[in-house]
Amino acid sequence: MFANVLIVCHANVCRSPAAEALFKARQRSDVAQPIAFQSAGLRAKDGADIDPVMSWLLAQQGIRAGQHRSRRLTRRIVRDADLVLVTERRQVEDVESLDPAARGKVYPLGKWEDADVVDPHGRAESDYRKSLMFIDRLVMGWLNKIC
Repeated sequence: MFANVLIVCHANVCRSPAAEALFKARQRSDVAQPIAFQSAGLRAKDGADIDPVMSWLLAQQGIRAGQHRSRRLTRRIVRDADLVLVTERRQVEDVESLDPAARGKVYPLGKWEDADVVDPHGRAESDYRKSLMFIDRLVMGWLNKIC
C-alpha cells in the first residue's frame, strides 16, 4: 500500500501539478487509507503558479488547482514518497541520481503505455488538451493498480 505518491516533471507548473490534481480528484473517496499526492519539479523554481492554460482546463472539469505553487525536487521530498511517478522516462535516472536510495520506487507515469507525457507548456491550447486527456488516462490506470 502506498501512503505518499509524488509526481515529478521538469518545472512543476504544468504536467505534474495537473497529474497531482487529477489523482486527488479521481481517488475513490471510500478507501480506508487515502493516498497523499504531491508534485515537484526537477528544475522548478519554488513558488510559481500552475500554468494558466492548464489551470483553466482543469477548472473546466471542476478541478481546482489554483492554490498550487511549484517546488524544486529535493532528496528529502523523494525519500518521503513511497512511489515516484515521472512524466518522462529519462527522468527516472534524474530522480535516482538525486537519491540513489530511490531505485525501485521511481516509474514513468506512462509506464503501462510505454509513453512519455509531452510537455505542452507554451504551446497551443490543443496541445494542452491532448496532454491533459493523456494524463487523465494514465492517472486512472495507476489508480486502478495502487488503490
